[in-house]
Amino acid sequence: MTEPPLPFLFVYGSLVSRIAHPMGERLRADAVLVGPGSVQGRLYRVSWYPGVILSQDARDHVQGEIYCLSDPAATLAWLDEYESITPGRLGVAANDEYERRVVTASGHDGGKVDVWMYVYRRQPTGLVRVESGIWIG
Repeated sequence: MTEPPLPFLFVYGSLVSRIAHPMGERLRADAVLVGPGSVQGRLYRVSWYPGVILSQDARDHVQGEIYCLSDPAATLAWLDEYESITPGRLGVAANDEYERRVVTASGHDGGKVDVWMYVYRRQPTGLVRVESGIWIG
């Protein structure tokens, strides 16, 4: 599958700067933080990490950060591995917990931008929803 040359990424969990996770530090070495952003979705606690399920309800928002990737192909390759996505399949394998998708994010200035985002693929049955839409770890 040929991927569009999209340099933007939206993160909402362990990769956000306030969490200070080692993989987030690696992301910040490979990218420039554009600023805060949000996507239309519902945030759930999966374990020590979250998952987002996209929503059609305009009241559902997940807060995170938007990054511009210096080398999208290289950064997305190691992020896919971190998110346990089957190489070359972009989340279509039955066992993958996440899939990387292009979604529209809103920036802090209200502008819209297409971004890559890791979306939770499983049903949220039994998971606790984070009503605030903000992952605090």
